[in-house]
Amino acid sequence: MSSVLFDTPGPRARRRQVVIGAITVVVVAVILGFIVYRFAVTGQFSAQKWSIFGYALVWNDILAALARTLAAFAVGGVLAIVLGFVLAMGRLSDHAAVRVPVMLITELFRAIPLLILMMLFYYGLPTIGIRLTPFIAVVAGLTLYNGAVFAEIFRAGVESLPKGQREAGMAIGLRKGQLMRMILLPQAVRAMLPIIVAQLVVVLKDTALGFIVTYQELLYLAKFYGTQLQYGSPIIPSAIVMGSIYIALCLVLAGFAKLLEVRLRGGGRKGGRKGGDGDDGLAGFPTGTSVMRLANPDAGGTGAGGI
Repeated sequence: MSSVLFDTPGPRARRRQVVIGAITVVVVAVILGFIVYRFAVTGQFSAQKWSIFGYALVWNDILAALARTLAAFAVGGVLAIVLGFVLAMGRLSDHAAVRVPVMLITELFRAIPLLILMMLFYYGLPTIGIRLTPFIAVVAGLTLYNGAVFAEIFRAGVESLPKGQREAGMAIGLRKGQLMRMILLPQAVRAMLPIIVAQLVVVLKDTALGFIVTYQELLYLAKFYGTQLQYGSPIIPSAIVMGSIYIALCLVLAGFAKLLEVRLRGGGRKGGRKGGDGDDGLAGFPTGTSVMRLANPDAGGTGAGGI
């Protein structure tokens, strides 16, 4: 069948696609082969460089660094989401006295690089008599920077919803807080879930910047082991090991987000079957729930019939 956007490729186009695909595979294989060859020539696969990872104490240190990385990610991620929600509600306020200062704060922390924030908290604040631990400096930087990013994500998600949802809720007498909590946010969070997870992955990877303020996470440990002269300065093996751990963590987080998304979608379909209505429901309510039915839950039939 032909597509609406483009015609179905003919024999010549299919052959061209096969040739281009084969050339791409060959080019990628050559690049990877060259990298592996250079690693082998420079002794990156030698037993001396990898022997450091044969000690149980080394892996105990890696597990401890992993725990510190996850601790900074968990605390920073949760606080960033909370701060982002608060800032987003301020950005959506009808009062300029609230909306404008919150907008300035959000844009300020989005504009300052995260590394500068961490260095400011750890190296700058002691000059005025305030000393923070490396963990607090890392978490504070993650919270402020990513909180500002989450604020824009939440604001854009709520504003992307059809205006009819807001107008219908206000028409049936819902206050702004009720409208946001019962109608807008459930739909917005479901729509924003992929970008929220993507930003959480960024938070996880940004914990690596903590080595600048002497926070002993995975990158700090990779740098420490990579400079051990008695093992031939295994910087590449250390980067491979720690990078593999980061990749595994990101894959686990992405898998969890996918599972959550599937469960949310499945819950909506299951609710629709129970209610016997079409797929016109609001997020957070059984499928078939409408704005009108919220105003008159005892009415039979459709929501409009109860008004």
